[in-house]
Amino acid sequence: MRIAADGTWFYMKTPIGRPALVKLFSSVLKREGEKYFLVTPVEKIGITVDDAPFTAVEMKQEGESAARTLRFRTNVDEWVVCGPEHTLRFEPEPETGGLKPYLHVRRDLWALVTRALFYDLAELGEDRDIDGRQMFGVASGDEFYAMASSDTLKGLR
Repeated sequence: MRIAADGTWFYMKTPIGRPALVKLFSSVLKREGEKYFLVTPVEKIGITVDDAPFTAVEMKQEGESAARTLRFRTNVDEWVVCGPEHTLRFEPEPETGGLKPYLHVRRDLWALVTRALFYDLAELGEDRDIDGRQMFGVASGDEFYAMASSDTLKGLR
């Protein structure tokens, strides 16, 4: 089995077309180090994950600025509230020089935030002083998630 970078699940090189089946498989997905497994009481099967096992496909905002909470829906229809237990992280994307955003879902499993939602996050972004450096990022659940230094982004805005 394989999960493609766009969140599509494959069995024997064929996409799994039944969302309920994908949701069931995702509920028994575990990560051990850099490897992924489907684990049931009687079996443990290795699975290939191209990037992240989930994708964040929808976002809802509740509140404003410092009181803002962001909620994300994954491709397996699971809602995750971004905050201390479900953080955002931004990784450099060497091919484009940009960033790839990820949301922690559960047990060391992450969702790649879709490009459209990344634009929405950037729109909500703000500059804050973090340890003496101006950082651009987004707030949710009383946490601030820095994307990059404000100086780095000046030429892009």
